Amino acid sequence: MSWRSVQLRPWAFLLLGVWLGLLATPAAQGQGGEPRTFAIRGAKVVPVSSTPVENATVVVSRGIITAVGTNVTIPPDAWVIDGKGLIVYPGLIDGFTDVGLAPATPSAPTGDGAPRPQQIVSRGPEDRPATTPWRSAADEVNPGDPRVETWRSAGFTTVIAAPKGGMFPGQAAVLDLGGERAGDLVVKAPVAVPVSFEAPGGFRNFPGSVMGGIAYLRQVWLDTNWDTQADAIYEKNPRGMERPKYDRSDRALTAALGKHAVVLIPGNTSLQIRRALRLIDEWKLNAVLYGAQMGYEVAPEIAAKKLPVLVDLKWPEAVKDGDPEATPSLRALRFRDRAPSSPAALGKAGVKFAFYSGGITTPKDILSAVKRSIDAGLSPEAALRALTLAPAEIFGAAETLGSIENGKIANLIVTDGDLFDKKTKVKMVFVDGRKYEVRETLRPSEPPKGDLTGKWKLTFTTPQGQEEATADLAMLPDGTLTGSVTSDHGTGSVFSGWLSGDKFSFAINISLEGSSSDVVFTGTFEGTSIKGSIQAMGYTFEFSGTKPTRMAEVKAGGAQ
Repeated sequence: MSWRSVQLRPWAFLLLGVWLGLLATPAAQGQGGEPRTFAIRGAKVVPVSSTPVENATVVVSRGIITAVGTNVTIPPDAWVIDGKGLIVYPGLIDGFTDVGLAPATPSAPTGDGAPRPQQIVSRGPEDRPATTPWRSAADEVNPGDPRVETWRSAGFTTVIAAPKGGMFPGQAAVLDLGGERAGDLVVKAPVAVPVSFEAPGGFRNFPGSVMGGIAYLRQVWLDTNWDTQADAIYEKNPRGMERPKYDRSDRALTAALGKHAVVLIPGNTSLQIRRALRLIDEWKLNAVLYGAQMGYEVAPEIAAKKLPVLVDLKWPEAVKDGDPEATPSLRALRFRDRAPSSPAALGKAGVKFAFYSGGITTPKDILSAVKRSIDAGLSPEAALRALTLAPAEIFGAAETLGSIENGKIANLIVTDGDLFDKKTKVKMVFVDGRKYEVRETLRPSEPPKGDLTGKWKLTFTTPQGQEEATADLAMLPDGTLTGSVTSDHGTGSVFSGWLSGDKFSFAINISLEGSSSDVVFTGTFEGTSIKGSIQAMGYTFEFSGTKPTRMAEVKAGGAQ
């Protein structure tokens, strides 16, 4: 067949043109094959670094913010999003958490196969108890952590994540909450070295107490400074000199501090804060204070030291199911009442501060906790800054994160109202320029057949044997469930809970094997009994539960 005899039909020329056009343009990448260029047009934009702008446009291209303003040219290849009635904020930042990290390594098994916590017996400072500063959050990223999506859906695009456990648990990293592989999440590392005064081992082992822990920490910093100087001298002229001994902890700390990582020092009450201020001066650290819930008493002292602060949003509260006859002290009651006013006091004193989730396990509760600070005197603008630009500045990432400016990473949230309004919903989230729709959890709409309110005794079997838990549930008329679940693993607050017909589902978040994990209960309900399954860390267990009748409770009370 000769070339002259080949005849292309008109539709063939069209397909050929489309194919050649695709070769000539960059491949479209993104969630669901969407383009990498977006334009949110006609929205209210709150940059944080400057005043809000009405009827503005934000252009995002290949993960970077490329234009912001009212007179912006939209690229021809942009996916245009109508922003009328919407507000665009910088992505929120959780200033200190372990969200996005892999679960802790399981402890050593016993002879019968059941896990057993490893006991660390220390003979002195040289044993480096509870000290693993070489662990890096950047090396332990887990994109499959279910909290990544949960936090992102609530508007958090970034976290400062650090390993947990011990006095020197490891090095923190800035992680973006989007991506398929671990490396996709890491923005900057290391950025911080967290420190805890909680000494392991009890009084029989070193350090064994807060005083022993502080003594040990002091020795670690002395050793690190000495090793740094000795290594420098030896490297300059090693001949004829005894080589310095290698210490993994000292080397890891020296390397992290050499990369300008800050040291996170705890202090929550006024006594703890003043102690932390003295130790920071003594140890000559580039430090950041975390906790600071009693900052309302010592804000001027913190300001005098020009020390940045991370404020724990898990505000103090009465112990759930505590002794009803126990009378809290006046100071404890005052602490519960005034703790949310600490951010306002810090801001008034000129202290740079940011927020972190602390013990909060449901991200929507983070914004509720911030709202309490606003109600206690903090301006909404300062509250927003403490969730965005302030943590970026504290951890040395403000050049790329924390505000809506040209050239910064395109981490954005789009809402249908003011961020701190209880009725506001997050409509979409951009992480590194990729768009994530926020879909509300659907639940059956059948009216509930009964009431799950009350305390339920749950029984279930795990590979470690039979276990028990208590679910203290409260149900609204529409079937929404709240409350808590308490077991040997701790207490977790119920979220995403509902009863529809005779079917229910609720979830909690607790620490399992050293890492925060979602635990989901689903099943059916009939009278005073429930049954179903528990899903946790990839495993499924069957459970059953009973609610004592009023007569049984009375009998039990009379037998005591």
